[in-house]
Amino acid sequence: MRYLKWIILPTLAAVLGVFLVRYLAVHPIEMSLQLVIVCLALFLSVVLLAVGFKGKAWIVAVPLWLVFAAVGWSAMAYVVLEREDPRPVPALTRAKGDPGDGHTAVIYLTHGEPETYDPIGWINQFKELDETRVPFIPYLARPFFLYQLRQEYLHVGKSNHRQVHIRMLQSLEKQFRAEGDSQTKFYLSFLDDSPRPDAAAIQALNEGASKIVVCLVFLTVSNHTAEGIELVESVKPEDYGVSLKFAGPLWDSKTLQSMFLQRANSAIGSADKSKVGVLLVGHGQPDEWDNEFPTETQQEITFRNEILKLFEGDGYKRENLALAWMEFKEPQPTKKVEEIVRNGAEKVVYFAAAISADSIHSQFDIPKLVHAARVSNGYPLINLGAWNDDPIVIRAIKEKVDPLLR
Repeated sequence: MRYLKWIILPTLAAVLGVFLVRYLAVHPIEMSLQLVIVCLALFLSVVLLAVGFKGKAWIVAVPLWLVFAAVGWSAMAYVVLEREDPRPVPALTRAKGDPGDGHTAVIYLTHGEPETYDPIGWINQFKELDETRVPFIPYLARPFFLYQLRQEYLHVGKSNHRQVHIRMLQSLEKQFRAEGDSQTKFYLSFLDDSPRPDAAAIQALNEGASKIVVCLVFLTVSNHTAEGIELVESVKPEDYGVSLKFAGPLWDSKTLQSMFLQRANSAIGSADKSKVGVLLVGHGQPDEWDNEFPTETQQEITFRNEILKLFEGDGYKRENLALAWMEFKEPQPTKKVEEIVRNGAEKVVYFAAAISADSIHSQFDIPKLVHAARVSNGYPLINLGAWNDDPIVIRAIKEKVDPLLR
C-alpha cells in the first residue's frame, strides 16, 4: 500500500497537466468540465502530498509531481497543436474529357474565420510560422495563446466574418444578375473556415464548370493568397479542360480606396474635417516573411498612403492622418492616436484597413489597441471597421472579376 501513493501521485500530476491544456484550448461549452477535473486533480495532489509524504519522501515527491505534470502538459499540448485540419473535401466525380455545361464558376476566396471559437486557423498559422522559422510564442506556451483567443471570442460574442462575407458574395452575385448575367455560378470559400478553396473548386468541376475564375478577396499578395492559389491549383482543373484564372487582390483598387473617404465623411457629418483625425490600421506580417512576400508590406503601405492622399485632398489636415500596424510592425495604433490628439484633433476615426470583413481583429484586437491610448474620458474614438458589404467594396471586387469573364 505504501507504494501505491507513488503511482497515484504522478498519475494525478499527469492528469492535471493534460486537462489544464484542455481547459485552455477547448470550446467554451467544454471548458467547465475540464476545469472541474483540473481542480479535482490539484486538490487530491495537494492532499496526498500533505498527508502521504514526510521528510525526504516529500522532497522527492514534489519534483516527481512537477515532472509528471509537465509531461502531461507537453503530451496534451502536442495533441492539440499538431491536430490536422478537419474540414471536409468532397470527392471529384467529374470524368476527364467531360466538357462541362459551358458555365463559368467564380470562386470567392477570402481568409475566413469561424463564427465561434475554433483554434484550427491559428494552429495552421503556428505550423506555418514554424516552417518559415519566424520567432513566435514558445511551443509549450501556445495553449495560453489559444485561451486568450477564446477570451476574445467570449468578449465579442461571435465573429461576424463569415456572415458578412456571405452577404458580400450575395451582393456580388446580385450585381451580375442585374446586368443580365444568368449563367455565372458563385462559390464561397475560406482559408480558415468551411468550405475550403479546394472543396469549392471540386464542387465547381462536379457541377460542370468550363471556366473557373478565383476572386481573391484580400488586400495584398501574401502567404495567404499563395496558400489559396495552391489549394485551388491542387485540384488541377486544367486536367478537365477547364481554364483557371485569378482576380485580385485589391491593394491597387481606386474604387476600394474611395470607400474609406466616403465612409469617414458619412460618419463625421458636418464636423470640421481639419479637426478630425484618421487612422488606418494595417495588419502587418513578421519581418522574416518580408523576405518571401515583400509585396504584403509594400502593398499595404501603398494602399493606405493612397487613401491618405484622398483625405488630404478633401480637406483633412495631413498631420492628423496616420498609419499604424496591428501586429509585428511599428508604430502601434496607441502611439499614433496620442500623436493625433496632441495635434489638436477633436475626434479620431479609425479603420481596420486591411481586413475584408469584420473579424476578431476588427471587433476586438484593433479597438483594444486604439482605446489603450491615453486620451481624456469621453474622447471620440470612432471605429469604422473593416471593409464589409459596402456597395463600393462590392463594386471594387466586381471590377477585378469582370475582365476575366470575357
